[in-house]
Amino acid sequence: MNQHILLTGATGMLGKELIKSLLSQGHTISILSRKPIQINRVKVFLWDVYQQKIDTNCLEGVDSIIHLAGENISKGRWTEKRKKEIIDSRVLSTQLLYQAMAETKNQVKNFISAAAVGYYGTRGDEMLTEESNPGRNFLAECCIQWEKAVDQGQQTGLRIVKIRTGVVLAKKEGALEAMAKPIRLFAGAPLGNGKQWTPWIHYQDMTRIYLYALENQSLTGAYNASAPFPVTNKVMTKAIAKQLNRPVWPFSVPEGLLKLILGEMSSLVMNSTNTSAQKILSSGFKFNYTHIEQALADIYGQ
Repeated sequence: MNQHILLTGATGMLGKELIKSLLSQGHTISILSRKPIQINRVKVFLWDVYQQKIDTNCLEGVDSIIHLAGENISKGRWTEKRKKEIIDSRVLSTQLLYQAMAETKNQVKNFISAAAVGYYGTRGDEMLTEESNPGRNFLAECCIQWEKAVDQGQQTGLRIVKIRTGVVLAKKEGALEAMAKPIRLFAGAPLGNGKQWTPWIHYQDMTRIYLYALENQSLTGAYNASAPFPVTNKVMTKAIAKQLNRPVWPFSVPEGLLKLILGEMSSLVMNSTNTSAQKILSSGFKFNYTHIEQALADIYGQ
């Protein structure tokens, strides 16, 4: 059944892919943006998360909200100010949406929110399910506050789905481009001991999970959004190098050096997060890309 969907974070990689897919399926789309922009066949409304201002007309006729908005966690060093911005962008944006819904007559029934596997912190080889306890570093604290804000919508009877995203792989964008850059320059090497688990997902499967959550009313709560076979950093590095026809050095980049260069943000590449995809699989979702070699071959073959 076609729906009217309000989308936040629409200008990011996932947002752009979702707009294309949703329009192709006949859905109506409105988006919230910080600045006036034009997107063909999409209604644009303005909001300012930090000023807690929103055009409540954005809710008119909306059936479902897909909430992707949030500051880029890999942009800029993690100063105390930057960490506050990262958390506030997620928590305050969620609160603003719920406030607008409380103050405006609407028909919203579904709230599908981005989340992240950073919720689990760094856990070595432990298999992590949606029932696992959260971690204790900054990424985990950010995700805990984020999900807590999203869960407030349960009080109003909304169906809440939280998509705990792994590393989304796409050509020339995001994490994959960052990982590929040193490899292209013949400087590819595992990070730290290379044994940390990296939960990854092909961008097309990521888009499909959101569409699946939108269509399937039985889905509620948190779902790990990462392929069934996570890989270590060492395996990921070698797989990217193979696609780029580049060597991988027989030594690794010391963890201490990464901490010196990146500070606390080094946890983005040093966290070991061995996530299970069993919950989303058991619901009936089928990944198109289950192995890293298969996913990278498709991305670099495009």
